[in-house]
Amino acid sequence: MLYDQPPAPHYVCVDCTPAEAQVAQFLQGRGIYDRNAIAVVMGNIKQESNFKHNICEGGAIVPYDQCLRGGYGLIQWTSTNRYLGLGSFARKYNGSPSDFGMQLRYMVNENQWTKFEVVLKGGGQSVPYYMNAAYYWLGWGIHGNRTNYAYSYSKKLVLRYS
Repeated sequence: MLYDQPPAPHYVCVDCTPAEAQVAQFLQGRGIYDRNAIAVVMGNIKQESNFKHNICEGGAIVPYDQCLRGGYGLIQWTSTNRYLGLGSFARKYNGSPSDFGMQLRYMVNENQWTKFEVVLKGGGQSVPYYMNAAYYWLGWGIHGNRTNYAYSYSKKLVLRYS
């Protein structure tokens, strides 16, 4: 007798934009299954760029090569190494550094992320716990509303079985 596999649980972001839902799905595709971990990443992206992948610090919506000062993209890559790294990574994979998907791919390939991802995959922690680890990922200078956003996303992430 054959048995079907039980449905795989996953989080769906209720009342989220397509970009927000794509990030939640992307993170789970990388093996991050903790609701608070996903919420903290999303809260930080919302604080940095409001999920606008082609935004230059200050609010200008421009392609990568037209953002001449400040941060750029989903997580506002600001330092010279991180900003140029985005461009180099995109060229290596024949993509555009202004592309949403390319920025997600670059984000998870940065050294800062790989250390953070280990924490995210540990699971079972609180929003403040993951938020402390997120500081070392992004090195934000202004806390802003990122924790409030994370708590909001934690409520919007609903466990579903497919």
